[in-house]
Amino acid sequence: MDDRRKTFRAWDPNKGRQQAYVPQDVLPEDDLVFFVMDTIPQMDLSPFFGYYEHELRGAPPYDVTMMLTLLVYSYSVGVFSSRKIAAACERNLAFKVIVADKPPDFRTISDFRKIHRQPFRHLFIEVLRLAGTLGMVHLGNLSTDGTKLQANASRHKAMSYGYMNKEIARLEAEVDELLAQAEQVDAEQDATLGSRRGDELPEELKRREERLKKIREAKARLEAEAQARAQEEQQRRDEEEARRQAEGKSRRGREPAPISQAPNDKDQTSFTDATSKVMKRSNKGFDYCYNAQAAVDSGHQIIVAAETSAEANDKRQAVPMAKAALQNLKAAGIECPTDKNGEPKKIPNTADTGYFSEKAVEDLNTLGLDPYIAVGRQKHHSPEPLPTDGMASAEMSVKEQMAHKLRTEKGRSLYAARKRIVEPLFGQIKHVRGFRQFFLRGLQKVAGEWQLVCLTHNLLKIWRFTRCTPGFCATGAR
Repeated sequence: MDDRRKTFRAWDPNKGRQQAYVPQDVLPEDDLVFFVMDTIPQMDLSPFFGYYEHELRGAPPYDVTMMLTLLVYSYSVGVFSSRKIAAACERNLAFKVIVADKPPDFRTISDFRKIHRQPFRHLFIEVLRLAGTLGMVHLGNLSTDGTKLQANASRHKAMSYGYMNKEIARLEAEVDELLAQAEQVDAEQDATLGSRRGDELPEELKRREERLKKIREAKARLEAEAQARAQEEQQRRDEEEARRQAEGKSRRGREPAPISQAPNDKDQTSFTDATSKVMKRSNKGFDYCYNAQAAVDSGHQIIVAAETSAEANDKRQAVPMAKAALQNLKAAGIECPTDKNGEPKKIPNTADTGYFSEKAVEDLNTLGLDPYIAVGRQKHHSPEPLPTDGMASAEMSVKEQMAHKLRTEKGRSLYAARKRIVEPLFGQIKHVRGFRQFFLRGLQKVAGEWQLVCLTHNLLKIWRFTRCTPGFCATGAR
């Protein structure tokens, strides 16, 4: 009988407890944390420091550069919760490299993120400038798309307009009943206590009045939104009527129904995040979300514009995203390509059919972009449209001209590239890094957080580019 036994490597748990670790000696030299620590302090962080110029009260705050480096690194590696970031500062070697022996608590991290939501736009420009310095922005195809990200709002803390009217009537009746009971009690106590002080306002009455106030505020928001929609619909109808009169055409079909300025009974609003809206998500479900937009360059998937909207439809986002992209490129010092004569060339701008409208195409051309926007959805397994060449006829409508443009060799090539430029971006953010829900509330705060998410996406691209390109350092110098 063979008595030999498999031998294992020795394990001494007590030795691990007594051994001192130096993070710089354990982590790889080209680790992401060192890249972030080298890059962030070299950028212009004056907007972040500006908050503390007139705030002289209280204990000295944590170093702004350290807090910003911590937040940028944590978002880069998919740690978004302030509590998880604080826990990582005590357990994770890479996080300990940043905070050293002074880890901030979760409340400090959360407050820093809320306070500095506006300067994140400035930091986004700084990272974009670095990408431009490294030659990572080519402007050969600027692709725009959006994704629905869940808001920090509960579906169970929302109410429809129809139910609000019922709830207001019920609460008003209860308040009147409680006031009548209070008056009766006061009368009885006056008879027994005389001029002595009685009890304070009953808690039940106070609670109902506060709830009634919140419901009325929510109702007013829905009514204001309904009036805004009615004005937009009236403007759209007026523009259509003016166009028909200019073309000498009459309305076909029935007259449209009168525009109502009252909300629908099924219109909802959230009490936890009033600016978020119910949107249909890719899983066919509905939830309170924001529409996160991104304009991405074809060179290295660098995001040149990142905006957030509370509108589920993308139709009105094409022009604002184009303006934001051009403004960011100018602020970052990235020049648009020019032709042989030194004249600016039009930047191709691709987007799916959700962004198409005749006005959007006209405005994009005016801005100096060359739009390639699908005019309709192509059904699965349907044959590809026949290719064409030559210029579109001037007699064609804007929609027909765009359809013709997309069937040309250049149009087919540019629009096909959209799938590998912008669509993988949201997979990298939502599924690889795990950012599927905003942690802040309110459109302005959410917009700042989306800027933070997108600038960390760009930093990751820059980090991988510098690792794979010999002779480059974090500053872009050779």
